[in-house]
Amino acid sequence: MDLFDYMRNNKMKKESPLASRLRPLTLEEVVGQQHIIGKDKLLYRAIKADKLSSILFYGPPGTGKTTLAKVIANTTSSIFMQINATSSGKKDMEAVIKEAKDSLGMYGKKTILFIDEIHRFNKSQQDYLLPFVEDGTIVLIGATTENPYFEVNSALISRSIVFNLKPLDKEDIKVLLMRAVTDTERGLGSYKVKLHDDALEFLADVANGDARAALNAIELGVLTTERSEDGLIHVTIEVASECIQKRALKYDKDGDNHYDTISAFIKSMRGSDPDAAVYYLARMLYAGEEVAFVARRIIICAAEDVGNADPNALTVAVSASLASERLGMPEAQIVLAQAATYVACAPKSNSAVNAIGTAMKVVETTNTAAIPSYLQDAHYKGAERLGHGIGYKYAHDYKNHYVKQQYLPDEIKDYKFYIPSDNGYEKTIQEYFKKIKEEAEM
Repeated sequence: MDLFDYMRNNKMKKESPLASRLRPLTLEEVVGQQHIIGKDKLLYRAIKADKLSSILFYGPPGTGKTTLAKVIANTTSSIFMQINATSSGKKDMEAVIKEAKDSLGMYGKKTILFIDEIHRFNKSQQDYLLPFVEDGTIVLIGATTENPYFEVNSALISRSIVFNLKPLDKEDIKVLLMRAVTDTERGLGSYKVKLHDDALEFLADVANGDARAALNAIELGVLTTERSEDGLIHVTIEVASECIQKRALKYDKDGDNHYDTISAFIKSMRGSDPDAAVYYLARMLYAGEEVAFVARRIIICAAEDVGNADPNALTVAVSASLASERLGMPEAQIVLAQAATYVACAPKSNSAVNAIGTAMKVVETTNTAAIPSYLQDAHYKGAERLGHGIGYKYAHDYKNHYVKQQYLPDEIKDYKFYIPSDNGYEKTIQEYFKKIKEEAEM
């Protein structure tokens, strides 16, 4: 390294973005991801012992993939090299492999190669790495925001351990934001920043698990806000919302507004108002509500308020829940909007709710009635001698696959729990039951 490189590196350290300057140097500084770097976890032990095998970090942006690679670089005795798949090609890899071979041959030192955005390498580029991972010339660390099981060659997958990094939770983001405004060496502590509690809550919430987004916002807020008369730079909720280009909504996930909004959302779907339903959906998603929480509410509404008036509503709701979980935001909002508007537009019936409610009340308030003997299990040894199964009429042997037969216990044989409504498909159910019962009497 010459003098100019030294000066350039020093300048970059001072002027690089806050998210880069605050990258942890040790495992102890890492926030979040305790499911893979907790002290009793494999990755923690492997990094501490400097005994890494090839690994792939998979997770959304801002969850710490590059951070963990940098921590490994700071702790390993191996040679650490880094390339980015978006700007590197085969020649770059050939140069790395040559250097790795020389280091192993001359000094007995292994090389750890970190490839960021590894999914951007094509199949032939990934194939090139395979023999060198296989023979130990390099230890590969790949980072990807895409599912490696789809985007990385299966041969590389089989020779690597995949670690799934999760979005940081709200409390983790708060820790990083407070570290940013108090750290005088690498952070913004020398600026004398007062981060207001509501601004802290807001930034931690709307960052949606992305540490980089939160740190970029607080840095912009501090650098563009004038110092107040008290000598402090005040990062208020107004400053925070401007910096992250998102208006602060009055929406506390643990407060009344949270429950009021979800209540209005459910009641709008129940009341067959798709416009109101999608509006409240937008309010919740804009405020950073969890996708899984919203999806669960749509599933409940599909079963409770639509029911068998449109049995497909539950299928749509469950499919939307699975799809939104796999997609994540912002695409998940489209899936949830489709499900919410479908449920809102579907014919309504709460007959299933009434059925299970009445049945539960009967079960709670009456003695456990005996199941008719002909309905009891007749498959085990000695069942026939006890009369189990004798006299049972097999429905498929009769016209319309229906036969008149008592299924409820004697004590409650005349109870009616499920009473289909006149709406949607339940009207068809009514007509079907009327038909098969009439024909069974002939």
